[in-house]
Amino acid sequence: MTKRKHPYGILSAFLVLLLIVAIISLGVGAIYISPLDILSNISGTSQNNTFILYNYRIPRMIIAIVIGASLAVAGAILQGILKNPLASPDVIGVTKGAGLFAVFVLIVFPTASILVLPIAAFIGAAVIAIILMIFSYAQGAKPHTLALVGVALGAICQAGIQYFMIKFPDNVNTTLLWLTGSLWGRGWSEIWILVPSIILIPFIVIFASKLDILNLGDEIAVGLGERTKFVRYVLLSIAVILTGLSVAVVGAIGFIGLIAPHVGRRLVGSRSKFLLPVSGTVGALFLLIADTLGRGIVPPVEIPAGIVTAVIGAPYFLYLLRREQKK
Repeated sequence: MTKRKHPYGILSAFLVLLLIVAIISLGVGAIYISPLDILSNISGTSQNNTFILYNYRIPRMIIAIVIGASLAVAGAILQGILKNPLASPDVIGVTKGAGLFAVFVLIVFPTASILVLPIAAFIGAAVIAIILMIFSYAQGAKPHTLALVGVALGAICQAGIQYFMIKFPDNVNTTLLWLTGSLWGRGWSEIWILVPSIILIPFIVIFASKLDILNLGDEIAVGLGERTKFVRYVLLSIAVILTGLSVAVVGAIGFIGLIAPHVGRRLVGSRSKFLLPVSGTVGALFLLIADTLGRGIVPPVEIPAGIVTAVIGAPYFLYLLRREQKK
């Protein structure tokens, strides 16, 4: 277990950086708002652009921070319980399961209420998680079993998504936009969906020591009195909830759950007490920057945040893959 110096200082620095980026992000868009005007609006000394800030940009900024942190923490948990540094929410098939159910609703029920989509996406994530637990339980919930079953389930869901897109080509554009991952049009109503994530993210620190014990190996963990299966399932359930709610709100945004834990591990080491909060802060910063760039490159046209994270994350994934092959 690696250890780094000054973890609290690093976390504080990232929180300050996140605050600065958040203020900058509030000003980016079709209508530019200066940081001074933003601070004046927040303090109540000015009413300029109040409608834009409070009805569109502030809730969007909060959603980006919560979802970025959720995906990063979920990725750190999965890398710990699967003992695979290349693991992410995509590996266990949860993202693909949520995507399959959401695509089904988008194509088969295009006129359904806007609330149906996030509900369907979360149900899809939950169904995949339940199937994953059932299959893995028979094999003792070993890390490699969870990973292999997750990859297989993800492949099946991806095939289902492609089938719907080929079978119903008229709605492909809407489907592709959702699958790419975008924060466009998200507001206060979506924040209520993320309330469980807001509660779980600080709560997961309680399980930090148990995640560290699991990393020592099942035999040592059992010798220390831990119920490894139970702890692994609890942690997996938390990761599924965080991922499922995130995908339900903004669609499938990749690479955050992979990159943020690696950055956190290089900065503060692998001790979960520090790794989880630093990874969450890095993930929030990553998605907020991606969404800000998507809005600001060619306004008023928006580039989905999922495309920006893929452009940044894909080369980093190849770097990680090459480094792991050299070990």
